[in-house]
Amino acid sequence: MKGKTKKTLLLTTMVLPGAIWFFLLRYIPMAGMILAFKDYKVYTKAPSFWNNMANSEWVGFRNFRFLFSSTDTGKIIRNTIGYNVLWIILGLVLSVGLAIMLNEITRKKVAKTYQTLMFFPYFLSWVVASYFVLAFLDPTRGLITSWQMNNGMDVINWYHEPKYWPVILTICNVWKNTGYSSILYLAAITGIDGTQYEAAAIDGASKWQQIKNITLPNLRPMICILLIMNVGKIFNADFGLFYSVPMNSGSLFATTQVIDTFVYRTMTATSNIGMSTAAGMMQQLVGFVCIMVANKVVSRIDADSSLF
Repeated sequence: MKGKTKKTLLLTTMVLPGAIWFFLLRYIPMAGMILAFKDYKVYTKAPSFWNNMANSEWVGFRNFRFLFSSTDTGKIIRNTIGYNVLWIILGLVLSVGLAIMLNEITRKKVAKTYQTLMFFPYFLSWVVASYFVLAFLDPTRGLITSWQMNNGMDVINWYHEPKYWPVILTICNVWKNTGYSSILYLAAITGIDGTQYEAAAIDGASKWQQIKNITLPNLRPMICILLIMNVGKIFNADFGLFYSVPMNSGSLFATTQVIDTFVYRTMTATSNIGMSTAAGMMQQLVGFVCIMVANKVVSRIDADSSLF
């Protein structure tokens, strides 16, 4: 009994730093959700956050109205959900495919090199990535622009043509995030019992048959869990991608304006913190509902693959 208590204490001590971090940065800030229902004002006599929040006027659901009162609301929601659905499906297919291909590389040094090159973009900020994109699309000195000029083609002013940006943003998202996801799937693949492949090879199964009947079924729990978690973010957008990469060009708002950038620009113009809090609260509520629904659907199909 004493040994068991000591083991429990050691495990608790290991978890404690992460638990404290989670409590301080995730749970305590939840008190600020009340700002979604207030007209936040700064009082000069006692300009502390808690004093300002306590004395600001209660406005109910007024801060939520701006999200639905704009004439562009439908377009903004369509862009946010549309990009996320496309990237969830595309990211899943590409990540699993790359993970399987990496697993088939027999030379370890080559495999490690590919993994590093694929994983590296994940650590770059979107500000840095935006200048990589600018190096290709700059209307005067960009690589693609120069190639068009040298070949007598019509030069496209990329930063004023919205129709091209769904493809450009998709390429940027895939380039930056696919490597990270593929490493997660690769870790799951390496955990598959190798005797299954040996038995399949003895029975004459081809490489594709092994992937289809062994690799993919064993990856199903990982695929389902990551899919559920990504569905929970379907109402959120990567602010850095949509704000930095198009260089905040107003000409591109038709295809680059999403909920996060719209809220930021509105808050900047009005200095209304309550609006951004209301938008964030609504996004999290929608995300929670999406996770619950997705998990319920997965649990009905395969209970072992559900998140909880």
